[in-house]
Amino acid sequence: MAKQEMQSSQLAGRKASISTQSILDIAEIKEGTLVLKDGSLRAVIAISSTNFSLKSADEQGGIINSYQSFLNGLSFPIQIVMQSRKLDIHSYLDKLRSVSQEQTNELLRMQTQEYIEYISKLIEFASIMNKTFYIVVPFFAGTVVRQNFLSKFSKILNPVNTLSSQKMEFEKNRELLQQRVNCDGLPDVQA
Repeated sequence: MAKQEMQSSQLAGRKASISTQSILDIAEIKEGTLVLKDGSLRAVIAISSTNFSLKSADEQGGIINSYQSFLNGLSFPIQIVMQSRKLDIHSYLDKLRSVSQEQTNELLRMQTQEYIEYISKLIEFASIMNKTFYIVVPFFAGTVVRQNFLSKFSKILNPVNTLSSQKMEFEKNRELLQQRVNCDGLPDVQA
């Protein structure tokens, strides 16, 4: 038994720790733009949501038609990402409890305690989620040119020109990405 525990601890110690950076395709975030390892760029836009089920039938039809027009009007692929997280309101309940204890009016104190109980039971029986929506807009700079030995050697000898040209290329591609975000039918939202 002791021998098995020792072997399992040795095996566990051999596992190489892999960093998140090695798994992700993101090389860097530069000026609010994601730069991927392949040189392509991504803009990530936070989108507000609407409660579709609270809309009238005419409003729902209008939303569906607008969304369909939006998707049909795109000339490039997009990615729509939805993030769901369970809402943690324990700090809110703690704050309510402290307010209840400081309450001088007995009726308000009782109402606050009943409200705390109601919210606690609601959380217990219903999974309350916080949802965030994003649109990811890609931009591919084009074909990658293979470099021969002489071009690589000249970059080593003159790194200032290389950095300057890389910065100019990034700015040009970033501007094209921003045009794509602003003009091709994407909603006007915060980037």
